[in-house]
Amino acid sequence: MDKSDSEKKHKVAWQIFHKQVESKADRKIKARREKKSIWFGLGMFGMVGWSVAIPALIGIALGIWIDTHIPSRYSWTLMLLVFGIILGCFNAWYWIDKESQGD
Repeated sequence: MDKSDSEKKHKVAWQIFHKQVESKADRKIKARREKKSIWFGLGMFGMVGWSVAIPALIGIALGIWIDTHIPSRYSWTLMLLVFGIILGCFNAWYWIDKESQGD
């Protein structure tokens, strides 16, 4: 390797480093401008919790109704609870992803 190759690699590494620092600085400036409060964080936490809890509770209610009205070897309550939790997790992931699009 001669000196010019080493200089080129050094220059490329410096440019990559510069872009990373610039990106992090821009993100920090944007965060300071927006200033999301603690209430926003608590609201988001609650929204995620309810987006999982509601489908799970609906699954339980529907499963209990099916188990009492239709005889079966399988527990519909348990199956629909798991389905509700999975659906709720996808729902929570969607809302978190949508909220983080602005970052």
